[in-house]
Amino acid sequence: MPLTPETLTRHELNGLPVRVVDAPNPDLVGIEGRVVAETQGTLSVASADRVRQVPKQGSTFEFALTDESAGVEKAPGTAFKRGSETAGVRSGQSGPCESVAYVTVDGARLLSRPALRTEKAGDSKWQ
Repeated sequence: MPLTPETLTRHELNGLPVRVVDAPNPDLVGIEGRVVAETQGTLSVASADRVRQVPKQGSTFEFALTDESAGVEKAPGTAFKRGSETAGVRSGQSGPCESVAYVTVDGARLLSRPALRTEKAGDSKWQ
C-alpha cells in the first residue's frame, strides 16, 4: 500500500520529517526533525541538537510527505504550505517547497503498538 496522506497513520513513521504543532507540554511545541523511534505512547524526534520524546496523547503532529509518497491530489487535513509559511519565508529556507505535502495528525490516532497499527492482515481496527 502506498504512503499517502489518507494512509499515513497505517504506515511506518520512522524516518519521516515531523513537527510538533501542539502538545500538553508547551516546551515541546515547535520541535521539528525526523522520527527516529516510535513506541505505543511516544514519538522520538531527532532535531539538530538532540533527540526528544513527545507523548502522542494530547499532541498534534505535522508530517511532511513528498509528492511521490503523498500523491498528486490534496486530501482533507493536507496542505502544501505550512501555516507559518503562508505569512512569509521561514528563516534558512529559500521558499516553501511545492513538492511537499504537510499532513496534520492528532496523536490519539497513533496510540497503539506500531506493529499492530501497520499490519495488513487480521482484525486490526486500523485497516
